[in-house]
Amino acid sequence: MATTTNTSGVIAVVAESAATANQQAKKKTPVQILNDLLSNKAIQSQLQGTLKENSGAFATSMTNLVIDDDLLQLCDQKEVLGEGLKAVALKLPIEKSLGFAYIIAYKDKNRIVHPQLQIGYKGFLQLAMRTGMYKHINAGTVYEGEFRKTDKLTGEVDLSGEKISDKIIGYFAYIETINGFKKAFYWTAEEVRKHADRYSKSYKKGAKIWKDNFHEMATKTVLRNLLSHYGVMSIEMGNALTAESEPAPPLPDTASEREIEATAEVVNAAPKNTESTPPPEPPPLAPDDYPFAE
Repeated sequence: MATTTNTSGVIAVVAESAATANQQAKKKTPVQILNDLLSNKAIQSQLQGTLKENSGAFATSMTNLVIDDDLLQLCDQKEVLGEGLKAVALKLPIEKSLGFAYIIAYKDKNRIVHPQLQIGYKGFLQLAMRTGMYKHINAGTVYEGEFRKTDKLTGEVDLSGEKISDKIIGYFAYIETINGFKKAFYWTAEEVRKHADRYSKSYKKGAKIWKDNFHEMATKTVLRNLLSHYGVMSIEMGNALTAESEPAPPLPDTASEREIEATAEVVNAAPKNTESTPPPEPPPLAPDDYPFAE
């Protein structure tokens, strides 16, 4: 008996399969989208002009960040690149192992995931040293037994005690400028937690960077607040202090080379006057009153 084949049905199935395959082929992964942005001629020109031979290392670091972070893969990759360009403007590497700067992801109140630049304490040390205005600058952890007292009148911190255990009880930051000005901060671990819970979006959201690097982030918090109140406020330092809280200028959805280049220039824009002047000394504040994120 002869058999018949429903050719129209087979053709329909094949056509549907082909359409699905084409749609899947057109759907790019977050890493592919980021690489497309990084391959744009205008972005390449901007990176090479700023980073020169290190532009390729930056692109590799950006790609690795997204590959290794599931939350960053949920972000708009134009926003991720925008945060990366902030680090470029500050000339800080975003390689996690170096600890100068990070790009982390957090969810807003609508559970939409956004990237944000976070500068590590090493990044703030680097920016401070670039001013050429510091004789000494230091920050770190304080172990049980080391803290003696803080002079309420002068603000001097006495950490000359002898360490009696490996328990970290607090964090310090210290600066001394070449003209002899000195200032130190000491915060207990509990003061850092209260401050972060009040001002840090990443801490309140339980970001991995706080869970995995609490002591580093705590040290950065104390140093950041010391520099923002009493440090030599160069233009670059001022940009760093605002970079963590202000979103990067967005890249257009259908960005032409001219639009991307203009956006990159805005990110890297800085006044031509690079003269550093110390800020006026503000009245003393309790740690919980500092109006700064992290």
